Amino acid sequence: MTIQFSTDNNIAGNAKLETYIKTTIKDEFVRFSDFITRIEVHLADENGIKNGQKDKRCMLEARLKNRQPIAVTSHANTIEEAVMESIKKLKSATETIVGKIKNH
Repeated sequence: MTIQFSTDNNIAGNAKLETYIKTTIKDEFVRFSDFITRIEVHLADENGIKNGQKDKRCMLEARLKNRQPIAVTSHANTIEEAVMESIKKLKSATETIVGKIKNH
């Protein structure tokens, strides 16, 4: 499973943040590694330098073997919260699809 990481111009996409997110995603999706070929992570600060509530956005897109991609988006006050919420949503969607695949 490959993980691609990108940020907008308002997020400092440093190596520490990238490593943390990639490690977290690998740990959370290890049981789906037979089904997922790639996960794309897109981080953004929608208000830029201005402060705002829930202005950090994390979009995760999972590419599944022989299936359409799944995309989820979460907004939060911090990048970490947005990432964790997106992981939770993507795991739920992936579990549903993998369950249907296994039942057929």
